[in-house]
Amino acid sequence: MPLLSRRSLPRFSESAPELAAAQGSAGDRRPAGASLGLSHPGGAAAMSRTGIFSTCANPRCGSGWLRLWRRRETPVFEGGWCCSEACMAAQVARALSREMDGRGSPREGHRHRIPLGLVLLEHGWVTNQDLRSALQSQKSACAGRLGRWLVESRSASEENVTRALGLQWGCPVLGMEFHQPEGLTALVPRLFVDAFGALPLRVAAGRILYLGFEDHLDAALALALERMTGLEVVGGLVQESQFHPAHARLLEARFPAAELIEAQTEAALASAFAKAVERARPVESRLVRVHDCFWLRMGLKPQSGPLPEVDSIRDLIGTVRVQERSRIHPQGSDPRADRSRVEGACI
Repeated sequence: MPLLSRRSLPRFSESAPELAAAQGSAGDRRPAGASLGLSHPGGAAAMSRTGIFSTCANPRCGSGWLRLWRRRETPVFEGGWCCSEACMAAQVARALSREMDGRGSPREGHRHRIPLGLVLLEHGWVTNQDLRSALQSQKSACAGRLGRWLVESRSASEENVTRALGLQWGCPVLGMEFHQPEGLTALVPRLFVDAFGALPLRVAAGRILYLGFEDHLDAALALALERMTGLEVVGGLVQESQFHPAHARLLEARFPAAELIEAQTEAALASAFAKAVERARPVESRLVRVHDCFWLRMGLKPQSGPLPEVDSIRDLIGTVRVQERSRIHPQGSDPRADRSRVEGACI
């Protein structure tokens, strides 16, 4: 998928460098029950919250039917029960339209107020002569990060370079203690782990997810994880020598089944998502955006702990090929005319 690349988080507040630009207004308008709940207690009770006397979650539903009179307990989408396939399609289309806001808006690359070399120099972690030498080597090679040149020339330690990067991003340096990647694969799709260079480290106290990166933070991914899981995401940097083997080990573990969908239009993608929800009949499902990808996660059974089971999760990751948005008509013309292309299966 050309939209994804490896190079494309303190608590992610307003100070996160790319937060507002990365997610646009979609990240600021979390729907009611704004997490999937498969990794926090609210999700296990998703069905009981809805209740047999609940009405259809679609605000434009004209049936007036109570859930009590419907032989339809599932699917549930973003905490709401829908009385029919048409109402579910309308809800999914509405959620996709919400997530489309801000997509494709231009984003300037983050520029630190203080260069890395000056941070290292200010703290006495490198000498002026060594810094000048590393800068000259980097300029001559026209490649490589300054920190790597300093480490390879033994002008600065890898630990101090990582600490300086943490000061630049305003985030902690995270350790690898108690890291068990096999137990964290259900939190994020393998595609995102690989494409965005993310490394889930651990879940603390059942509510805080520590997310590691090598040399930068991805605020868009962190915000999406917060919205999807209900966990507080604390991001930080991991030393390169520790990051790479742990990341490779994580990619070898088993992840939830995932399906890629590349649609011609927004309406076609909404239709594909709605049909997938109807087929899977999840007890809860949710849609969020990660950069230009739309992530639909479906929980096939209730979860009681902070970490869902790999086999109980199904992920769909969709993209829209056209540059300009098409207006969604959930109950209008047949979106199959858009000839959405589905690229299977387990990742």
